[in-house]
Amino acid sequence: MKVVELSSSDYGNRNGYDPNFIGKLIPLPILSPDLINDVVNLNDSDNIELKYTNFSLVMSKSRCLAFFTAVNIDGSESKEIQRDDIWYYEPRIEKKYQYGPELYFDNDLDRGHLVRRLDPVWGINFKEANEDTFHFTNCSPQHKNLNQKTWAGLEDYILNNTKLHDLKVNVFTGPVFNQNDILYRNKYLIPAEFWKVVTIIQKDMSVSATAYLQTQKQLIEHIKFAFGEYMTYQVPVNKIQTLTKLDFGNLPDFDPLPERKGIPIVPISNASDIVL
Repeated sequence: MKVVELSSSDYGNRNGYDPNFIGKLIPLPILSPDLINDVVNLNDSDNIELKYTNFSLVMSKSRCLAFFTAVNIDGSESKEIQRDDIWYYEPRIEKKYQYGPELYFDNDLDRGHLVRRLDPVWGINFKEANEDTFHFTNCSPQHKNLNQKTWAGLEDYILNNTKLHDLKVNVFTGPVFNQNDILYRNKYLIPAEFWKVVTIIQKDMSVSATAYLQTQKQLIEHIKFAFGEYMTYQVPVNKIQTLTKLDFGNLPDFDPLPERKGIPIVPISNASDIVL
């Protein structure tokens, strides 16, 4: 892995997440008053939104990870591009608020992309979008069995269906911060759960907002990570709001899960289990 440091001036043209992207206003999640003091501000400003090409994110001071990421995906313009394993510190915030390569050394932790690498890779600046996903601000420690298997399968399903149907989709993603998260190497708190909220426009022009939760049982043994069984669940958007203390506005009103299933969670073992 190669690590590169850039300057703030290299980011002048980043468009960030577009709240009107799918034709309906879907603003960024709002942090609760409990979280406001923990937000990382951009250098010498009151701004908290880090804008990249076709996505944005907001960082936590105490956890040195993103509270959430927000990406627009355009299936009609999606591009294929090979990955280069070059990672970047974010120069627009202080480095002390970013978990760097030392966390991922000599263990089974992946630098798990919160915004999936290929999701923002569309439009004329698709190469820039690909590189932007390799910022430490956009990754979170995920065991390789989570990052490369079940979670990746859900991401594949979202992206592949976006391409197939030429859809425009918004995806919010983040970790669940819990006071009982394991302290690793006497410094790093490792999230036990990760979530996604996906918003699309249906054929009848109605909004559909679905939420997903990935849980992991964790333990540290001989300073190495091992995970127990893990599952992905489709859950109500309200459940994610409760867990994260983020406000998703009126998205719970567009959640088909409570209305069609009448049960609080749905285990996801394959794509056919997803309720849209």
